[in-house]
Amino acid sequence: MALPATPHSPGRLVVVQSLKRKRCAGCRRGPLSLLVLEDGAPRCLDCADLGHLVFLPRGDTALTRRSREGSALSAVVVRFNRRKSRYERQGVLVEEAALVRAEARCLADAEARRRRRARDARRRAVEDERFAVAFAAEILRLFPGCPAERARAIAAHASVRGSGRVGRSAAGRALTEGAVISAVVAAVRHVDTPYDQLLMSGVSRYEARRRITPAVESVLRTWQEAGEATG
Repeated sequence: MALPATPHSPGRLVVVQSLKRKRCAGCRRGPLSLLVLEDGAPRCLDCADLGHLVFLPRGDTALTRRSREGSALSAVVVRFNRRKSRYERQGVLVEEAALVRAEARCLADAEARRRRRARDARRRAVEDERFAVAFAAEILRLFPGCPAERARAIAAHASVRGSGRVGRSAAGRALTEGAVISAVVAAVRHVDTPYDQLLMSGVSRYEARRRITPAVESVLRTWQEAGEATG
């Protein structure tokens, strides 16, 4: 049974990953894992003058593109998918020197990206630290009686990047009074009341919040009045 016709594009050589035990029509070597169809007859890579090329599997778009750009001779490798009745690309054949150069360029790019990520991470860390300090200062302005260490802990927790907490919201980033108070209330709820234990015992969130509201308000009032007394 003859091989199905391979796709053809002008100026592009096509090599087939054979599914059948074919022999080269020229040198009779086989079975061939890779072959070229010339006038319907299978040829090995050596007979097709492609034997010096190396195979690069698909997957790395940048490496493939650079390898083909740097290779004077290249070929697309395809394999026939019986279920879909079509040829599918498996990779390319390129000159080994071109592949080596392309790998070096990609590694250099990867190192550049690594350095850029490191710089970005340092910049974000500095920004996050400054924001946490500003957030803690705003907590202490609104609640002067709040221990400084506690204010720093609340600010750090509320402003963790990617956490979705109030400190990362637009209002939080703007240090609005409502956002800061919400962060303080949440911290007091979890640390200074039995709220978590109520949830673990099966009490609904709304009921648990109702029960601990007086305790939360007492802590907030103490922190506010402490500042007024000092003033």
